[in-house]
Amino acid sequence: MVPPPPLTALEDLPNQMQGAGWAVLSADSLRSLCAAPAADWSAWLPLWNSLPPDPHLRDGGGYRQRRHGCFTVADGQVQHGPRRAHWQPLDYNALHGGFERWFEPLPPVLETDPAWSTLLLGLARVADLLRPAPCWYGEAHMFRIDTGGAGGIGRPTPEGAHRDGVDLVAVVLVGRHNVKGGETRVFDARGPQGMRFTLAEPWSVLLLDDERVIHETTPIQAVQAHAPAWRDTLVVTLRQGGFQGPDAVKP
Repeated sequence: MVPPPPLTALEDLPNQMQGAGWAVLSADSLRSLCAAPAADWSAWLPLWNSLPPDPHLRDGGGYRQRRHGCFTVADGQVQHGPRRAHWQPLDYNALHGGFERWFEPLPPVLETDPAWSTLLLGLARVADLLRPAPCWYGEAHMFRIDTGGAGGIGRPTPEGAHRDGVDLVAVVLVGRHNVKGGETRVFDARGPQGMRFTLAEPWSVLLLDDERVIHETTPIQAVQAHAPAWRDTLVVTLRQGGFQGPDAVKP
């Protein structure tokens, strides 16, 4: 049986991130980090029921639904930018890198919710623990991975173990329904050391120093084969120096 994640107490987060390069916070710790009431985030749950299909899956699968948005964080303020393509170099994503991927935008009701900015500001404070920056360039991805019916398989990371080419990656588990699998694996990018565990608590978060660790999530299958099954996440990335693009250079 895959173990639950080792949780980091909020007061230990700086040492854990600087030492190991990753941490898992419970939902309560994430709320404390962001000074956010539980009810604020729960109001977003219906938004995951209307995500459009990901049109760019190169493995031929139809198991991923997705929305995407961009923003900046500077001087304690969140600014939402215009719609832009998501782009990663082939060095970081051999399956889906090297071309512009356009997705439907985040719902306006999410971006205008004060609790949304509070969450992003809290994550930017974590990024500052790693490498302080005057401005963070962020991307947010709403994901639903489903199993597509009886016997189907959903792949949260079809590209395999990878880095994203950013500074901080935050994987917030929104929910799991009727699924098995979805094991998270985190490895030191410089050696064989690694951990595996399953995120199960809604609104718990995996925080990753993308320069130091690689990560993946294993496929999911339905527990009850003929019932709907899915895994919902919110992935937020923060990067210094600008958004990723064909001409972008990581500072």
